[in-house]
Amino acid sequence: RLRLHDGKLIKDRRYHLRTYPNCFVAKELTDWLIDHKEAPDRETGIRLMQKLMDHYIIHHVCDEHSDYKDAKLLYRFRKDDGTFPLNKDVKVFMRGQSLYEKLVSVEESILKVREENSVKYQRTFLGCEMIDWLIQEGEAENRKEAVELGRALLEHGIIQHVSNRHHFFDSNILYQFWINFRRRRRLTELLNENSSCALSESPDSPFCLRKLNPDPGNTSFLSVQTNKEIKIVSAVRRSSITSLTGNSNPYFSTTPTLVFPPVAECNPKSVLKRPVTNEELLSPGAPYIKKTLTIVGDAVGWGFVVRGGRPCHIQAVDPGGPAAAAGMKVCQFVFSVNGMYVLHLDYQTISSLIMTGPRTLVMEVMEAIE
Repeated sequence: RLRLHDGKLIKDRRYHLRTYPNCFVAKELTDWLIDHKEAPDRETGIRLMQKLMDHYIIHHVCDEHSDYKDAKLLYRFRKDDGTFPLNKDVKVFMRGQSLYEKLVSVEESILKVREENSVKYQRTFLGCEMIDWLIQEGEAENRKEAVELGRALLEHGIIQHVSNRHHFFDSNILYQFWINFRRRRRLTELLNENSSCALSESPDSPFCLRKLNPDPGNTSFLSVQTNKEIKIVSAVRRSSITSLTGNSNPYFSTTPTLVFPPVAECNPKSVLKRPVTNEELLSPGAPYIKKTLTIVGDAVGWGFVVRGGRPCHIQAVDPGGPAAAAGMKVCQFVFSVNGMYVLHLDYQTISSLIMTGPRTLVMEVMEAIE
C-alpha cells in the first residue's frame, strides 16, 4: 500500500462526475505487480489481489464487485477509507510489531543473549524486565496491565518462553520474540498459506532455506558438489512464522509449517561420501577444522540446504546466495547456530532455530581438511 502511494498509483480519481479519493485502477495495479516482480503473470496477480479482498484489505470503491477484476475498475485499500476491520488478532499483531521495532532500535535494549539450562538463546528478555520496560515507556500503566499485554502476545504466538514451558509471568523466566518482523515477505506467500503439508519425519529430508527464483514454475537450484557434478536439489520455501500448526501445547505451536512445492517430495541423495558421527568430528586430532560464517539473509532467505541429523550437514548451497558469499560449502557440518551448540540436534530443530532467529545468521561449521 505504501509503495503504491509512493508510486502515485493510489490517488484521487474522477469517474462519472464523481471523485473517488485514494483509489487505484485494477488493470494498472496488475501491471505494477508484474513490473515489480511481485507476480510472475497476470493470473497470479489477480489471485493475489483476490486474497487481499478475501481478507478485507482492499475493496471495490462502490462495493459493487465482490471479486477482483483485471479491468479499468477502481479499488481502494480499506486502511485509506477507514473501513479496515481492526479485530483483536490484528490489534495484537500490530502491537507486537510496534514493540519489537521499538526494542531493536534502541542501543541499550533489554533483548540480549542469555542462557537457560546451559543453552544460549539470542535476543531474549526476562518477564519482569519486559514489564519494567513497558511501564517505563508508557506502553502500560501498571504491572497488571503489562502482564495482560505479555500474555496476549504469547497467546497470539508473537513471543514465547525459550523452551515453550511457561505462560507469561512477572518473573525471571526467559522469553523471546517468535516472529521475525523484519523479514521481508513477498506477496506470493499469501497463495501458499493454506497449502502446506507436514515435514517428513525422516532426518534425511531436505530443507532449503532459500528459493532462488520467485517463479513458481522453477522451484530448484543447483547444488555444486566437491566432485564438480551438478545435481538438481528440490527447493522448499520459507513460510511465514505465523503459520502455526496445532499440537498439545495450550498456548501455541512451536513448529512452523513449511510450504513444499510439488517437486519437493523427492529426497536427493546425500552429498556425503560416508556417514560421520559426532564422536568422529570431536575426537582429538580429527581431520576437521572449525569455521565461523556470518550470513546476512536476503529477501528470500540465506541460500543453503540443511540435511541429515546428529550431526546435520550442508547438502546444497545456492552459488548466488548469501551463504555462498560467506564461504559456506557442501559437506560442512553444522556445529552451532547463533551461539547455540547443535551437533546433537536434527535438521528440523536447526531449521526452526534459524527461521526464528535474526536476519544476520552466525554459524560455526566443521569442514574436512583436504
